[in-house]
Amino acid sequence: MKVVFKIYRFNPKIDLEPHFDVFNVEVEPTDRILDCLNKIRWTMDSSLSFRMSCAHGICGSDGLTINGQAALACQKLVKDFDYSQEIVVEPLRYFDVVKDLIVDLEPFFKRIKSINAQRIPTALIVGDAEKERVQNLEERSEFDDALKCILCGCCYSACPVITEQDSDFVGPAAILRAHRYIFDSRTTDVTERLAVMQKPHGIWGCKSYYMCTVVCPKKIKVTQAILRTKKKIILEQQPKSE
Repeated sequence: MKVVFKIYRFNPKIDLEPHFDVFNVEVEPTDRILDCLNKIRWTMDSSLSFRMSCAHGICGSDGLTINGQAALACQKLVKDFDYSQEIVVEPLRYFDVVKDLIVDLEPFFKRIKSINAQRIPTALIVGDAEKERVQNLEERSEFDDALKCILCGCCYSACPVITEQDSDFVGPAAILRAHRYIFDSRTTDVTERLAVMQKPHGIWGCKSYYMCTVVCPKKIKVTQAILRTKKKIILEQQPKSE
């Protein structure tokens, strides 16, 4: 069957403004959107640019906006959409476009790194690290969900705070990464990490729109993790009223 794909195009070397190209592609309902993009690039227009790697929802490379919602192209099938209408494929929102469907993810990874506390390890901590840090299953379950994050950037593209209100907001993935360490029983600098979360454009910028949870390709309860971290800050960091 033929399906119409409307693809965002922008080559900064030759284009003054972005535009869309339309491709009529012979596909099956069970084809992945990534398969369709590859078919376009291999047989119709070799200049089409997009990222991909594992093609199995593990690396997070092929995050795109498909019919208005952030998703991994390797996880979404043609039959997931109304293919009687055109399927619109665009870059992830918020990020600057490098070329066509490729975006600059440097601001995303910069925010991920920003959540680390700037603590210099002491001799005592180094000494403790020489032995195994035992952790039981219950302790591990406190942050298990956060370990599924593949850093695809979909949650940033879908977050109304980042895209519409505060472009400097640290963002859901960075807070989720902070949550991973804050709730790890082996972490020795939890207080410092909680303080980092309270910096300008930090965790309190989250308005709980839940879009990060909706689009997460690994089904992580991102908003729940953010709310748990907020609660921990309130209980342990905020001044107690008399």
